[in-house]
Amino acid sequence: MMKCFVYKSIKKADSYIYLNEKDNFEKLPEQLLMLFGKPEFTLEFDLTVDRKLALADAQQVLQSLDDQGYYLQMPSKNSLPI
Repeated sequence: MMKCFVYKSIKKADSYIYLNEKDNFEKLPEQLLMLFGKPEFTLEFDLTVDRKLALADAQQVLQSLDDQGYYLQMPSKNSLPI
């Protein structure tokens, strides 16, 4: 189990960054932050391997959080532009 903190993009609709430490953006690439805009805190939850996520695989999110310190969720290719 890992604490997970989710932030939404103010520039890109349906784009989210998951972090394993609240408000710790140090591991995010500078270019990603420029495209993403200022992250807006959205949600905190306990992430487990068997947790159901709407648009992501929990195992993949956990692996990315371990490896990179963040996980980027982009809108699905089937979603309509706003």
